[in-house]
Amino acid sequence: MGKLLIIGCGGVAGVAIHKCCQNSEVFEEICIASRTKEKCDAVKKELEGKTKTVITTAKVDADNKDELVKLIKAYQPDAVLNVALPYQDLTIMDACLECKVDYIDTANYEPEDIEEPTWRAAYDKRCKELGFTAYFDYSWQWAYQEKFREAGIMALLGTGFDPGVTSVFTAYALKHYFDEIDTIDILDCNGGDHGYPFATNFNPEINLREVSANGSYWENGHWVEVEPMSIKREYDFPQVGKKDMYLLHHEEIESLAKNIPGVKRIRFFMTFGQSYLTHMKCLENVGMLSTTPVMHEGHEIVPIQFLKTLLPDPASLGPRTVGKTNIGCIFTGKKDGKEKTIYIYNVCDHQECYKEVGSQAISYTTGVPAMIGSALVVNKTWKKPGVFTVEEFDPDPYMDMLNKFGLPWVVDEHPQTVE
Repeated sequence: MGKLLIIGCGGVAGVAIHKCCQNSEVFEEICIASRTKEKCDAVKKELEGKTKTVITTAKVDADNKDELVKLIKAYQPDAVLNVALPYQDLTIMDACLECKVDYIDTANYEPEDIEEPTWRAAYDKRCKELGFTAYFDYSWQWAYQEKFREAGIMALLGTGFDPGVTSVFTAYALKHYFDEIDTIDILDCNGGDHGYPFATNFNPEINLREVSANGSYWENGHWVEVEPMSIKREYDFPQVGKKDMYLLHHEEIESLAKNIPGVKRIRFFMTFGQSYLTHMKCLENVGMLSTTPVMHEGHEIVPIQFLKTLLPDPASLGPRTVGKTNIGCIFTGKKDGKEKTIYIYNVCDHQECYKEVGSQAISYTTGVPAMIGSALVVNKTWKKPGVFTVEEFDPDPYMDMLNKFGLPWVVDEHPQTVE
């Protein structure tokens, strides 16, 4: 049916590659490309003989548009799946535009250098006009709308779990359970234990920058911003138990506020243990979360990148992580004039994920949806020229594939709500 070029070979990419190989009906061929070709070759070696999907590998620098264009033209894929870093989104989009090929990613753009003058000017303007200060937002990618439409190609943004599945849950709730949705609370609970005093479940640079930033939520048509980790709630998660969770800014709030008509409030909460928060605060206080380069013994280093080299690789956490994740959305609204509340969620077991694909559940819950979004683009179930987020399409085929490929979901029509 189709060919997919996969850029990146970290933890999430590893899961997406395994899942593409389980879906050979759609993905007859895949090419895995990364700066470190040895990683790609190792994944190919592991999967060959276990799948009908034909796997090739390539070396590419995802920061180099010319290299990307050369690879895309040589391989001639039906689509490009970006599971590299959010820093590289725009470069890969530019390459796809030049080659007229569809683009898919799991997280929206943010810059590596937050002091770069052009980006900084646009950021300061956005902070002033919109009122949220997160370094990541959709404006840079939404700006490609006309270019992609004119080229007759599609960009599908944010097909991870959150963003991604949480947005599809929202479209599904609106289609099947509500005439109008009033509030959305997105809850992300990791009840897993990896045994380390401190580690991050995905790229430390992205993870720590996100968690240490101001929180914000959407209410009555505008953003409300709060101090980092200042809003805390306790929630009793099915199959996980009671956990403390904290309000964060998150990218799907921005796209859902734009695409869900009349929604009055959208919040995002993530669980953290006290040990994690204490470590993170100490590191922040001594400057280790900074992205500004400093001189160290005659060499320029970026503190958070140096910290990344000291921390366990998230891809290595699989064999030692036990417990479950629970990620979902609580919706309130109206159906046939009556008030209604539902909770759609998925529970994922870290050890089951490791047995199946050699990863912990954080990578699994992002990698599976990355494959699903790619499949729906490659087989043209979702096909429209322009730049879109997942909630803008029919959610049913995506929801069916979640059940089929390892992320079954539950609808609770009488859930506990968040105050």
